[in-house]
Amino acid sequence: MRRLRRITEAEVIAEFLKNEFYQEEFHRDRQQFEQLVLDADITREDENMLRRALLFRRRGHMWRELPSDTQWWEMQLDPEDLSKLRVFPRAHWRKIADGSFALADIVDRIRTREFSGKVADFISKIHSLSYQLRVWRDASSVILIGEDEDSMMTIIEGNHRLTAAMLGAPHAVGAHFRVFLGMSQHMNQVCWHNGNMKTLMRYLKNRLKHLWHDEEADLSRLILHGQATPASAAYTESIGKVLPESK
Repeated sequence: MRRLRRITEAEVIAEFLKNEFYQEEFHRDRQQFEQLVLDADITREDENMLRRALLFRRRGHMWRELPSDTQWWEMQLDPEDLSKLRVFPRAHWRKIADGSFALADIVDRIRTREFSGKVADFISKIHSLSYQLRVWRDASSVILIGEDEDSMMTIIEGNHRLTAAMLGAPHAVGAHFRVFLGMSQHMNQVCWHNGNMKTLMRYLKNRLKHLWHDEEADLSRLILHGQATPASAAYTESIGKVLPESK
């Protein structure tokens, strides 16, 4: 794995949000913020703050766990690096993993084992995506976290796409996506990367703190207090639609 360039957190958030913007949490103001998300200008701090607030609506509980000294880099992912990747331990991945979340083990189980019910449906979608990737180059980004590029890394965005790509053509995985890696020597304090009682308790404490009201995900506060300046008439129009949701 080779470092290509140092990047900002704002750029990573912009890419993460772009991948997430189809989710239900964004339905109510998709039209107002679609341009902000799909055509991000990371040189504008007001837009960066709005994108952060949008992402935190869905992923604030995840992002807050990352160490404050996390450095972000765009990386070149080579075939030999795939053995250092593991999927995010959640949902159907737990049933597929059978104790090991290493990406290579996940792919091997999908190829060799039979599953039923919702897990089987989930795997069918992975296979469908795998066939698409064999004929179509995906220009999206995947996001990893780890202590450094030589240690184990966890996929926090892109589990489906990386798994699908490995099922089809492992040698070409690095050519499919842009790869962002967040590195910190404190990453083992993050439950997503190193799940144990201590890191899980830290996560639960932070989750409870923001359970009832999440200021970092409050778009109306940013706009009305002048911390983020609407970049177009669409944002002005959105204020009236966002405010009722935040009362």
